[in-house]
Amino acid sequence: MIQRLICTLLTALLLGGCSTLSRVDWDYQHLANAGGKALTAAVLTDDQIAELCRQAVAVTDAKTPMADARYQKRLAKLMEGVTEIEGRPLNFKVYKSDEVNACAYGDGSVRVNSALMDLMDDDELIAVIGHELGHVVHKDSKKAMQRAYLSSATREAIYAAGGYGKLAGTVLGDISEAYVNAQFSQSQESRADEYGFQFAIDNGHEPYSMCRSLEKLNSLSSGANASALARMFSSHPDSAKRAAKMRKKADKLTGQGTTQK
Repeated sequence: MIQRLICTLLTALLLGGCSTLSRVDWDYQHLANAGGKALTAAVLTDDQIAELCRQAVAVTDAKTPMADARYQKRLAKLMEGVTEIEGRPLNFKVYKSDEVNACAYGDGSVRVNSALMDLMDDDELIAVIGHELGHVVHKDSKKAMQRAYLSSATREAIYAAGGYGKLAGTVLGDISEAYVNAQFSQSQESRADEYGFQFAIDNGHEPYSMCRSLEKLNSLSSGANASALARMFSSHPDSAKRAAKMRKKADKLTGQGTTQK
């Protein structure tokens, strides 16, 4: 009965949602099959995920204070020339926040907290952003949004003013929060490290950018006030090895051997 109710709610939610989502040619049989199985987020395509991300980011942007102009200008200058990822235009903003964190969404939105910018120099910052974009490129972020959608949207009722309306702002806020706090597997993090390593180099930054950012984040991974980004390191016992791997990779590229930088 509960599974059937979840399936019904999600089907109505998707079919009656925003104009972009409602125009999608949904697989209705898969959405609500005769067996009454709960809807799985596997039905969401890349474009649907991007639209869901766009809506969630808009809600988060509206309720989150923006950092002052010097942060926005620094990030804009750092990312100058980096305009798209996987064919989607990128947009960048800095939140005013004491939490060390950053996130890249499937719609091309990149959000960086001011505390992260205070902690990192430009080399390290671009490596972290590259790492987050790596999750998007490798489809890790799509899976994270699917999980966030299921864990949040199914708990909320649908707006019903003359029919089904848009996803409630509280739902989208919950989805965004769950997405930002998503944790990835060790192999996913390792792939994102590799992407961030190369991303920094490709954009004119030095090869030690990734390892130095990992080392800094690893040092913040303990304590009750550790950020989601920092807690990710504490959740993986081999996080120090990841930083060491990136340092060894940089050493090999630069011919530095074991020289510390």
